[in-house]
Parts: sequence; structure tokens; C-alpha cells
Amino acid sequence: MFIRNCALTALSLGFVAACGGSTETPPAPDQKNVQNQEFVVETSPPGQPVSADPGTSSPDPDEVAAVETELVNEFAGLPAPYNTADFTVGKRVFKQCSSCHLLEEDAGHLVGPNLHGLFGRTAGGVEDFTYSKALQEADFEWTPEQVDAWLQDPRGFLKGNRMSFSGVRKEKDRLAVVAYLMLKTEDTPSGE
Repeated sequence: MFIRNCALTALSLGFVAACGGSTETPPAPDQKNVQNQEFVVETSPPGQPVSADPGTSSPDPDEVAAVETELVNEFAGLPAPYNTADFTVGKRVFKQCSSCHLLEEDAGHLVGPNLHGLFGRTAGGVEDFTYSKALQEADFEWTPEQVDAWLQDPRGFLKGNRMSFSGVRKEKDRLAVVAYLMLKTEDTPSGE
């Protein structure tokens, strides 16, 4: 118990020092009193987040469930297996892509082409974007399966393309991001 108290004291001093507090060493704890001290750790019931401020109420479980259901329902209308994907995972994985790609119609391009209307579009088919020679000469249309294969290994999928992304290794992450793209790009041929 004494060792645990010393470790907790050292840890709390580190936090105080990091926050600009005093770095003075407190007096050593009285060994007689340390052995009888109890530590109280606040916990929440399972499934409820621990509040940082005891005066702050936890979110309403019904509201949390409604938001989770809405996110699940986002993918429900997609074809299998994309209808079983996790919306939150898809959104998180797409953040890796968002530094190079936009999803909104007419939003323009970044380093990579805008992905709105991706599915059904000919690879290298956005007219106002300069593609690598490999993509200009590619002869396929983007399908969910093609996007999945591309995301697994962009360099291996189409040799000579300029995409410097190393890929999404986990299958469930690719499934989720493809489903996310299907929703956000309206999963319709762009007519290009």
C-alpha cells in the first residue's frame, strides 16, 4: 500500500508540474496513516461514460441509442455486405482520405480528384483533373469491389499511379469506408 501511495503521489506531482503547478516535494507520508488509507474511485454503471465533472450529467441513454440506430440505418439501404458496415468506422477511415479527396458535388479537387459520383465512373474519367498515365489508360469503371481492391494496395492495384497512400489493410475498415463513400458520393454513375 505504501508503494502504491508513493507512486500516486509521484504521478500527481507530474500532473501538477505539467499544468504549471508547484514542483515542491510534499513531505513523506506517515507510514502509520498510509496503511489505513482507502482510495475511492468513481465509476459509472456499465455502458455509461464516466463524467469528468461530478456535477455534469451523463447523456440520456435513449438519445445515445437513437443516434447509434440512425448511424446503423445509414448503411441499411446499401447492398450486402456494405449494409452491415460500421458507419463510425467508415467516417473515421475516410479522414485518412480527406486530405486529398473531397466528396461534395462541385467542391473541386485537392491532390486527388473529387470522389462525388465515383461509383460507375470510368477510372481516370474526371475531365478537369490531371491523372497519372496509368489511370488515363485504365479501362474499367469504379465499382465497390474495385474501390476495395484499390484501397487495399493502391500501388499494386494499378502500377504507375501517383497515389502515395499505403492502403487500408483491415478488411472491415475497407468495407466501412467503401460503404461510407457509397452514401456520401450518392452511389450513382456520374455520366462522365
